[in-house]
Amino acid sequence: MHDYGILSLLPPLIAIVLAIWTKQVYISLIFGLFLGWVILNDGNLILGFLDTLYALVDVFTDPGNTRTIMFSALIGAIIVFIQRSGGVEGFIRWLGQKLEQLEASGKRDKQTWVQLMAWLTGVLIFVESSISVLTVGSLFRPIFDRLKISREKLAYIADSSSAPTCILIPFNGWGALIMGLLLTQGFDNPFQIMMQSVVYNFYPVLTLFLVVIVILTGWDHPGMRKADRRTAEGLVLWPDAQPMVSEEITSVSMKDDVQPRAMNMVMPLLVMVCMMPIMLIYTGWEAALTRFPNGAWGEKAFHALGQGSGSTAVLVGVVVGILFCMILYRWQGIFNVRENIDLVFKGISGLMPIALLLLFAFAIGTVCKELQTGLYLAELAKQWLSPRLVPMVIFLMSGFIAFSTGTSWGTFAIMIAIAVPMARQMEVNEIITIAAALGGGIFGDHCSPISDTTILSSMAAATDHIDHVKTQIPYALFVGIVSAGLYLVLGFIM
Repeated sequence: MHDYGILSLLPPLIAIVLAIWTKQVYISLIFGLFLGWVILNDGNLILGFLDTLYALVDVFTDPGNTRTIMFSALIGAIIVFIQRSGGVEGFIRWLGQKLEQLEASGKRDKQTWVQLMAWLTGVLIFVESSISVLTVGSLFRPIFDRLKISREKLAYIADSSSAPTCILIPFNGWGALIMGLLLTQGFDNPFQIMMQSVVYNFYPVLTLFLVVIVILTGWDHPGMRKADRRTAEGLVLWPDAQPMVSEEITSVSMKDDVQPRAMNMVMPLLVMVCMMPIMLIYTGWEAALTRFPNGAWGEKAFHALGQGSGSTAVLVGVVVGILFCMILYRWQGIFNVRENIDLVFKGISGLMPIALLLLFAFAIGTVCKELQTGLYLAELAKQWLSPRLVPMVIFLMSGFIAFSTGTSWGTFAIMIAIAVPMARQMEVNEIITIAAALGGGIFGDHCSPISDTTILSSMAAATDHIDHVKTQIPYALFVGIVSAGLYLVLGFIM
């Protein structure tokens, strides 16, 4: 297989630099994708152009990619439904009453309480990171706007409470992936190894704590403070911002003569979220029967939950949520059949930008795999690595690979296969090394503008994607530096 060496780093790096510099994410991703295929075709521009088009088409040959793009567009229908039906307004009024009561107690103000509630919501929905950020954004964006809290802060809270929770409470697709990767490394009890690594998985733990500290103390970096001041002055977005959600979504108002009801928002979202574990068990049941043919139902269900398809569960959950909305609002006499259909298409059209962006992000991830970007970086590190530095360097390497490729799961697949044999060969603690590889993947994913979770967080908060990236990176870097320092200390004392 051809070794492209340092050239393998150019497509993702140039795409990231261009995205941050020009704020034109789509053009940056296309350019990085085109450059990657030109390199793969030994500089042939015509073949590079054709392969770029083929790569975009080939994204849909992966069912997981297709399902992710579909639910990212379909979630717009639920967002429109709950706003137009008076669900969001009803929830805002209900939450406003609760906030008044909490504020009257003299403990915290409304802004603090609503941010804590957003964080707690993200933590509680640990079944899937995508549904976590989408739920937090859908629920709290109107409330954040009403209380003049920046959308950048909402995107940060949603992003920083989703993936960290999913990897720390791995009863989901994340856990299934990690256990599968550990099985390939010869571990007899991958679940036990995975749970032991949680203790040393510093980045997600510290990230969750930092969000709470930021909320309670108001400890913000200058970029976030600037965004908060802008919002307090009545400007929701910067003048040149390009929100990830169309105005067709964010400007939807409640239908005239409709009674605001919080249940019109809570019930559809609850149905959507509850479908997640049901579909995970359903899609993973066959694997559970194979693994535990004579096991108890609970044992099979628990195993199936970890083996199920996350993208299928999310897609089915969103579709069922849409159908529930249509039935509920028709039963209440709010919308007729034609209005329901019109709102579905309105919601889908409003989220086409996110679907298109995910298409480009998946395509550039594929070209990075073809160029062996991650493997090149890992092999490079082996040449100068000291055993005491292994945990820290594995963490940093995982972070850089996830940052460059925009995928934490892809990083796990690359780094677990490298980190475990390296730890065994160099007699380094395997549990700590595994934790460093996993935490580094989350770290790089949080910093990467081409990460699907980062993109979804921008979409959920309806903020400019690059503004979200720039305001989140300082927090992520702070926690990343602290985590790297802890791994360095452990490397010397363990």
